[in-house]
Amino acid sequence: MSVVPFSIRDRGSYLWFLIPGALLLLAVILVPFGMNIGISFTEWSGAGEPEWIGLDNYTRLMGDGTFWASFRHNVGLVVAMAVLPTLAGLVIAAALFDFVGKHFGSRHASILRACIYLPQVLPIAVAGIVWSWILAPQDGALNEVLRAVGLDSLAQNWLGDPDLALWSVMGVMLWIQVGYPVVIFMAGMQRVDPSLHEAAELDGASWWGRFYHVTVPQIRPEIFVVLLTCTIAALKVFAPIYVLTRGGPGGSTNVPSYYSFQNFFEKTQVGYGAAIATVLTVLILVLTTVFLRVQNRGDHR
Repeated sequence: MSVVPFSIRDRGSYLWFLIPGALLLLAVILVPFGMNIGISFTEWSGAGEPEWIGLDNYTRLMGDGTFWASFRHNVGLVVAMAVLPTLAGLVIAAALFDFVGKHFGSRHASILRACIYLPQVLPIAVAGIVWSWILAPQDGALNEVLRAVGLDSLAQNWLGDPDLALWSVMGVMLWIQVGYPVVIFMAGMQRVDPSLHEAAELDGASWWGRFYHVTVPQIRPEIFVVLLTCTIAALKVFAPIYVLTRGGPGGSTNVPSYYSFQNFFEKTQVGYGAAIATVLTVLILVLTTVFLRVQNRGDHR
């Protein structure tokens, strides 16, 4: 009688614990995504029978100037939600970990870290409404402060000017997003071997040199995680646009996810909205694959 190796039996027993998660993945993500792909090949108003039109929605998408403009706006949000928070988060985390933590104690560093992370905890509707008040053109806090210090000429309609609206949204998103990398990077810095910093300091390396040549390479996995998750969040951003500008003024802050929403619910062009959502999802999957492959190559080196 053959004996089944323990490792195989053990592995089989673990598979049972994956079934609930697999069923949830199938019901919540895979099946709806498959249905969305199917709808993208139809012309449908959301009621009645969908009419099969093949690739017409995707052909229309390639020539839709509003769609491509929304992607250009999304590039700005990737900078505001992924690139700048990562750079700022590295510097802030290093300052809290190396300066505040060592000179004033870890308790003070933790309090400051919590304060910086607070915007991440706030509901986006609350944060959006607060920033709408701050950036209001007539009695907004920002313009009132500028007028109080004699800088009346700098007071602007921050969310109502097509030339300023996207920059204003980017600023708000930077404020919301920067706390996330700070927390991740400070956690990563705790696992860096202190002897590496001590050796670099004995060799005469400055703080910046130790940070750039020791800390940053050691927390490279955390940097990849932050860049990946923040880039995905920027590509699928919806709620801040909905609360702050509704894609306006004049489409200057429209993004693919909100443009898809408009076609789904405002224009009742469900098939076209599904095509936009499908393209956006495929783009996110491709970028995720590229990020993971680059990270794996870096780990192998």
